[in-house]
Amino acid sequence: MVGKLMKAVWYNSYDGGSAALKHVEIPVPSPDVDEILVKIEAASINPIDWKIQKGMVRPLLPKKFPFIPVWDIAGEIVEVGPGVKNFKVGDKIVSTLGVTGGGLAEYVVAKESSTVFRPPEVSAVDGASLVFAGCTALHALTVTARLNLVKTQPRSNILVTAASGGVGHYAVQLAKLGNIHVTATCGARNIKLVKNLGADEVLDYKTSEGSSLKSPSGKKYDVVIHCTSGIPWSTFEPNLSKNGIVVDLTPGVRAFWTYVVNKIMCSKKQLYPLIMTPKAEEIECLVKLVKEGKLKSVIDSRYPLSRAQEAWTKSIEGHATGKVVVEP
Repeated sequence: MVGKLMKAVWYNSYDGGSAALKHVEIPVPSPDVDEILVKIEAASINPIDWKIQKGMVRPLLPKKFPFIPVWDIAGEIVEVGPGVKNFKVGDKIVSTLGVTGGGLAEYVVAKESSTVFRPPEVSAVDGASLVFAGCTALHALTVTARLNLVKTQPRSNILVTAASGGVGHYAVQLAKLGNIHVTATCGARNIKLVKNLGADEVLDYKTSEGSSLKSPSGKKYDVVIHCTSGIPWSTFEPNLSKNGIVVDLTPGVRAFWTYVVNKIMCSKKQLYPLIMTPKAEEIECLVKLVKEGKLKSVIDSRYPLSRAQEAWTKSIEGHATGKVVVEP
């Protein structure tokens, strides 16, 4: 691939939103010893992608400009580094690129250690959609909340906020694998969708019942998977069971302060801010569930690389149902 050019989309500075994304032609990268070169078939946008552009983790990320954003990709391997042992040219894969980004392009290099096989039963769009959002939901439920998704006895009660979003729609489905009672919040237009994903109770977040987060059946929540922002601890606390926890997936300063205060006060009810990056074993678990028909990706919209700005705007607006995908 030496000397070949590819199309890509990058930005040169912080801020600017979709208007700052520029279409360029640049050389196709070459894989290092432990890397693979992937022809991208699908890439999915997550809020972390445009939050990095906004400078919310500056000066740590991005490490340099210009920067090609997007972490989550699926595609076909076209070249392997000399140290790669488990993959070969022609393999279909799913990978997370992590903080190095590179997903808004025709080709990208990925680490072997962050890559898993994609079976024929799992489309590129489904595979790319799974990575960050699906792994976040899985980690929140099984690691932070310590729920067993194979069998839960006694039955736990959980709440998933923003249940029609990227992380939320996976959280609902994964929780139901563990026979967990799920209450969910979403907008009125998505109530039927969230019920079809398996939620036992669904609240319209714009109603008084929805804003109070009270379960229609009067249940207290053992776990809240909090996928949105703007809801104070004072709203969660009375709805939690005796040892209930909130796993905050979009933590700000207030969330970390609540975490510290609750720990100091030895409160039985706790809030845990979650910051994580996908691991290959988690991606592999999710791909297996999709292959078996136990998990599905809800796709809000699909865009060609030439319309990447529209996809970026769609994600920033915050009202996507499921995932926003770019297909080079």
